[in-house]
Amino acid sequence: MSDEQVEKGLKVEEELNEQRIDEENTLENPEELDKTGRGRPGRGTGRVFFKKKVCRFCTQKLKADYKTPEVLRRFTTERGKILPRRITGTCAKHQRVLALEIKRARHLALLPFVEK
Repeated sequence: MSDEQVEKGLKVEEELNEQRIDEENTLENPEELDKTGRGRPGRGTGRVFFKKKVCRFCTQKLKADYKTPEVLRRFTTERGKILPRRITGTCAKHQRVLALEIKRARHLALLPFVEK
């Protein structure tokens, strides 16, 4: 290949890259923009508010006990993992106690370590 052909190829590539960048930065319809006026279409502000979860152990005066596996099973996944606080809604104090009691129940074979 000659130097002229290489230079032409580079110029064509640069022009194509500039066109791609221009197409990405400009949208044809202003309605396609999100509510804030920028970003991808169809996306909101990104904030989702959930109802505050309340600790069952605090409100119902329950005690986490390794001898009640049916209660402890509510706080584990189908595969046997302990669910986090943000999903169950338990307070930090009771989440620590709950994790300890689940581990005790597993050790005594009242709860499985892993579900199949």
